[in-house]
Amino acid sequence: MKIAVISCIHGNYEALNAVLSDIEDKKADKIYCLGDLVGYGPYPNAVVETIRCLDIPTCQGCWDEDIVAGLNACECSYPSVLAEKRGRLAHEWTNREIYPEVRDYLAQLPIILRDDNLCFVHGSPHSQHEYLMPEMDSFVAMERVIATGADILFCGHTHVPYVRSLNNGQLQVRVKIQSNSEVQNISFMAPLKRIVNAGSVGEPRHGRPNATYVLYDRDGDRITLEEVEYDYQKTCAAIIDKGLPPIFAWRLARGLEFAERAEDPTHICER
Repeated sequence: MKIAVISCIHGNYEALNAVLSDIEDKKADKIYCLGDLVGYGPYPNAVVETIRCLDIPTCQGCWDEDIVAGLNACECSYPSVLAEKRGRLAHEWTNREIYPEVRDYLAQLPIILRDDNLCFVHGSPHSQHEYLMPEMDSFVAMERVIATGADILFCGHTHVPYVRSLNNGQLQVRVKIQSNSEVQNISFMAPLKRIVNAGSVGEPRHGRPNATYVLYDRDGDRITLEEVEYDYQKTCAAIIDKGLPPIFAWRLARGLEFAERAEDPTHICER
C-alpha cells in the first residue's frame, strides 16, 4: 500500500494540481494532508475545495488555525517587524478572500491524524506552531514521536523535506515512588522511530521552486521524498495581480524563505 503525504499548500492551486497528478501517476492508494491549505498564496478557496472534493484526511495547520482564531502575530512567528507586517497583509487578504464554508471547514480540522503505526501532524504533536527541525536534540525528537504512540511521525511546517531515523534511542526517566518518596532512574530502549517531513507543495524552501511531498510504501517500509516541477510562474503572477506582497512571488520562484533578521526592542509579543 502506498501512502502519499502532502503539506503546506498555501493557496498554490497550480502546485497542488501538479502534485495530485504525480501522485495519481505513482498509483498511491491514499493521501494525507498536513495542513496549511491557505496563507501567502492567491487561491485559498480553490485549494480547500479540491481537498474537500477529494475527501483527503487533513490536519489543521498553523495558518488554517490563524484564519479561524486570529493571526498569531508575535516574535515567536516572525523574525522581524517587517516580516510580521507582510504576514499581517497576507492574513488580512486571505481573511477577506475565503468563503464562509471554507472557514468552517478549516475550523473543524483535527490537530492529529492516526493510521495504525503512523501519525500525521502539521508542526508537532504538541502544537501546529512548533518546528521539528532535522537537527533538533535527539531526546526531544524521540519524545515527540513516542508521545504519539506511533513508529513514524509525519510533519510539515518547516517547508523543507527530510527523513530522520532515531535508532535505538536510550531514554531515562526519573520516577518518584509514592510509598517511600524514593526517586528511581528508569532506563529503556526505544525501537526505531522516524520523523518524516513532507516539505511544502505550495511554498518550498529547499532552494528550488519545485513542489515536494512524500511517498511511503507500507509493504516495503520505504520512504521517498518526491519533487514535482510545475509552472510556478503562473502562481507568482497571480500573487502580484491579486495585490499580495511581491516578495512572496520572489521567494516562491527561488524556493527560499526571505525574512530580514533584525532586533527591534519596541516589538511586543501579541500572542
